[in-house]
This record gives sequence, C-alpha cells and structure tokens, in this order.
Amino acid sequence: MKPLLSLACLFIVAQSFAQQPTADTLGMHNLSLSSGASVYSQGSLGCTFCHAPHSGLGGNTPLWNQKLSQKSYVPYSSTTDPNLGNTQPTLGVTSSLCLSCHDGTVGVGQSAAYGQLPTVGSMNSADSFGTTLTGSHPFSLVLPLKDASNLVASLVTQGKTADPTGAVKLINGNIECTSCHDPHVQTIDKIAQNFLVRDSSSAQMCLACHDPNRVVQGQINPLAGFTNSVHQTSTNQVSPDAHAGAYATVGVNACTSCHMSHDSVAPARLLRPATPAAPSYDSVTQTCMTCHGGGTYLSPAIANIMAEVAKVSHPLPSGNNFHDAAEAALLNNNRHATCVDCHSAHASNPELQFSAPPAIRPPQAGATGISALDGITAIIPAINQYETCLRCHGTSTGKQRLIIYGYAPIRVVSAADSLNIIPELASTATSSHPVTHVRSSPLPQPSLLVNMLDEKGLPSARLVGTQNFCTDCHNSDDNREFGGTGPNGPHGSVNSHILERNYQFSQAAIPGGPVTNLFPNPDTSVAGPFSMCAKCHDLTQIFANTSFTQHNLHTYQYGFSCSVCHTAHGMGSTSPTITGERLVNFDANVVGPNGAAPIAYNHSTNTCTLMCHSATHNADGTVTSAASVKRKGIRGK
Repeated sequence: MKPLLSLACLFIVAQSFAQQPTADTLGMHNLSLSSGASVYSQGSLGCTFCHAPHSGLGGNTPLWNQKLSQKSYVPYSSTTDPNLGNTQPTLGVTSSLCLSCHDGTVGVGQSAAYGQLPTVGSMNSADSFGTTLTGSHPFSLVLPLKDASNLVASLVTQGKTADPTGAVKLINGNIECTSCHDPHVQTIDKIAQNFLVRDSSSAQMCLACHDPNRVVQGQINPLAGFTNSVHQTSTNQVSPDAHAGAYATVGVNACTSCHMSHDSVAPARLLRPATPAAPSYDSVTQTCMTCHGGGTYLSPAIANIMAEVAKVSHPLPSGNNFHDAAEAALLNNNRHATCVDCHSAHASNPELQFSAPPAIRPPQAGATGISALDGITAIIPAINQYETCLRCHGTSTGKQRLIIYGYAPIRVVSAADSLNIIPELASTATSSHPVTHVRSSPLPQPSLLVNMLDEKGLPSARLVGTQNFCTDCHNSDDNREFGGTGPNGPHGSVNSHILERNYQFSQAAIPGGPVTNLFPNPDTSVAGPFSMCAKCHDLTQIFANTSFTQHNLHTYQYGFSCSVCHTAHGMGSTSPTITGERLVNFDANVVGPNGAAPIAYNHSTNTCTLMCHSATHNADGTVTSAASVKRKGIRGK
C-alpha cells in the first residue's frame, strides 16, 4: 500500500500547489488528455510537470521540476550572421528549461521533486528538436550583440526590440526561447497556436528584430525591398496541405511562407522544404517549389516554374556546388543557378505591365548583378537585367559549353574567353545586338520590324526599339509576354540554348565540307528554322536581298541557317580579314579556308574568301562549286 499512498499524496500535493491557470491558458503544456498533447497524464497535474513550489531545482531556476538535460548542442550556423558562435544555453535558466523537454533526451515527466510522473504517449517529432539545433532560430547568442543592417537598431543601442507591444523582448540582453514563446499561454496568436508571445501574422514577430528598411553605410541589407513585395502582400490563398505557414494567404504568412523557426532541414537560413517532399533538390530550390511548382496549394494558381526547369534549363546545384547567401557576386566555377541567383525573394514583385529594356523588371527587383563596364564590380541591387546574367556569363572563370544546350558554333574571330559575352555586347564591338547599349549602327537596318512578333507570328505590344533584353531571345518557349501561358524568363525551354523560339544550326562534318541541316524553301511560320531571328527581322526583306545581295540564294534557295555567317551576341574581338559589320562572323566548324588564304569577308564589296559546302568563294566574287553542287562562276555581289 505504501507506493499507492505515495502516488495519491503526489496527486494531492500537485493539485494544491498554488492557483493553476485554466487548461485553455496552458494549452498543450497542461499535458492532460483533453489538451490534445501527444504525451499526457491521466490526471490534471497542470504546472507540476515544470514547477515544484517547495522542492524544485535550486539556483536561478523558477522552482523548476523537470530534470535538466546535460547535453551539449550544435547551434544554428550561418555565413552571414555576425552574432553566432558555439555558445550553450546557461544550465538551469532561460532556454535550457525549454530544452529539458524539447531536446528529447530527458523523458517528459522526469521530475526533480517526485521522480517519474505518470504519462501516456510520447512527444511528437516536430516538438523534439534533438541536440543538433542547426534547423532552429538561433538563441543564447554571443554577447554583446553585434549590429547588422537587417537588424533593428534598438537591439544593440537600447537592448530592445521594435515590437510596439513589448511582447517580443530580449532576455537578459539575449535572444532566448521566451523572447518569442510564452510557455503559459498557447493561443495569444489565435491562428498559429504555438505559444507565441503575440500575433505573428504579416511578419509582426519577425519585424520586431529584423528591419528590411534600414540602411547602414557600407552594408547590404539582404531584406531590402520586403516591404510591399509580393511575398508580403500577396492575397493568394494557401492550402493547409502546403505546410507553408499557419495563415490563410501568402502575404499574411509573410516570412513563414519560406522560413520556419524550428525543424528546418536547410543548412542555413531556416528554409522550408518542398511540399511534396523533393529531397533530390537543393534546399534553396525546394523552398520555392511548393508555390512555384504547379501544385494545387495556391488559389489562384501561379506560373509553374518547375515545369520549365524540367526542360533544358539553367543547371540546378549538384554535388557540393550549392548556393550560399555570402558567395561573391561574380560566380566563378559556377554550375548552379538557383532561383535566388537571379531573384531576390525579399524584393520580388510580379510583372503587371511589360516594360522596355534595359531596366530590370519587378520579378528580379533586388537581385545581384555585375557591371558590364569592367565585368567585376558588384551591383546590388542590379539596375539592368543584363547585369544579373553577367554574374555567370561575363568574366567569371570556369565556364563550360555543355552539350545539353545543343550545338555551339565556334567563331572565326573569337576572344580568348569565347564565353565572355561582355566584349561581344559592348558598345565598342564592331557590331552587336543592342543589349548593354543602345543600337548605334551607321548601316541601314531594312529588315527590322517595328514590333516584335508574338508566338503566333503577329505583332506584339513590344517595339523592336533600340535596345533588347537578354530575355527577348533566351526565354521560356511558352512565356506569357509573347502570347504563351507560361512564366517569363530563361527558366527552361524546349529549344536549344534556352531560346524562346526555334533557331537551327547548319553544320558540317569538316570545315568547308558538305553542310547538313539545310532548309531550302523554308517554313516561315513561328515553327520554322528562322523563327528566333524572325521575331525582330522581316524574313521577306531577308529573302528579297534588301541588306545583302546573296541572302535569297543562301537562305531561301540553299537553306543555310543564319548561324553559318552571323554570330548571335556580337563581335568579341577584331580581325584584319573580317570586319564584323552586321554580325558577320563565320562558324569555323562549317566554313573552312580557301587554300592558303585566311577566311575573310569584305563588306564594301560583299565578297568572301572561304570554302563552304564544298564550294570555294573567291575574293573577286566568283564561286567555284564542287561537282555535286553544279554551280560555277556565281558572283558574290
């Protein structure tokens, strides 16, 4: 009878200790069957699981009853937070009290005063954080706190948060569990019932410590632009099945749409994993996939970016080549292109009206760029769209030609780094597509259309104008700007080199030899082999020889692709034999030398010196064809 008597006394003593809050106040911390907790007692022990008024643990503890964990913790780490270090919560106070249950190493009900209290069930895995806390918001930081551009100034200067209610606060000058959580009241926030100290909708708790509008001299604020960005204002409804925050819309979830305070599997920045699970993708990509992957989680639905990525797309991270927020703006040896390499999740906004080039558009607002003037200087935020592309396609080292993007011409006139597009697009180039500068060619452009053609071959609202976006050519093949239903931008395409439209490449087994991929009497529709160029250039003018007397012969009759004679971006270098006007720069895989003479083009006489398709083109304009071609003495002008 003695054990039963002792147990009875324990229940009597426990229920007589002080005045207990109601079950609705303690919520799941009441640990009763009616509280909904996964581990509970048959009786109503209330405060006793945590407190023992007369015989709890000594020291600075608040009459603590739950045995403390003696474990050491692996704290959150980040390459961008100045307040981190391998600090441990002080045993017996602040956060260590919460961890006595929530690290999962000490069973719930292991009391200091009464031994094991009777419980049923076990703690949910989501509430048991373990001793590796890299997926939880940092706490027990290195003191004194260090200032940063994305923190409210009062944290360091006054030891106070910016929460106007005063509920979110520092504990002894530090961030602790109780800075954000009140363990005695579960439902202060009626929607996100996670013992939060205040209503956390619309990022109110996060903004108590984080300031997206602060400007600190010499520092970049990574949260800049968040105020009024789409991720703060979106009214798209979010299904609970998305597991992307507790609230009804993307905007009200705000930070918690993409970040989670606990249980993040990302190595840093507390990113949410994808729903449904997508463990083969890197953590940054996963965060965007839930909403931008074409699922049914948002209403109304938004563009399916992952459907484009499933085509030939910019390469996602693999191996150990992952994105990090602290990486340099110039991405050397880069084989990853995560969403945040081209977009700022904090500043992005939808494109409601398609603007003219070159200024960056709202979806890329806040993105990082590289200057086209020197190819090195970081521009944060980028001003022009092309600056974001130059992070990888400019002076960066380690660039590669990957076969997955299709055939790549090798130009007769080429710079040492043939993948650096900066000199090819520069205003100093002999000729170039006008991306980084306004079109300034002194030569007439009779083939240029007034309006770019859409995906149905009809004039769009976009003027051909005097400057282009990179995305006027490199774009999703079904993008909505030019008549499709898909997202805009070079996320992926069914066409080679992530081109918006079909662009065929004539090829030869040996330079100067017979050419394959010929398209005589070509299809001139948007599905045809010249459709990428035909977006801005009138094919009827090309075939009518208005800019070159042999266009009709070479393109319409023989069916050579534009790429045999023209480079797409511009002249990245100079040559005494090829002036480079009108982007003429032959594909050295197709065109070979004419005997000992170098490959040459004379714009003033419209003559070439070269071998192509087994036919020799001579400097005097004559063409000596091979027997299979059966054409001789054709003049080139």
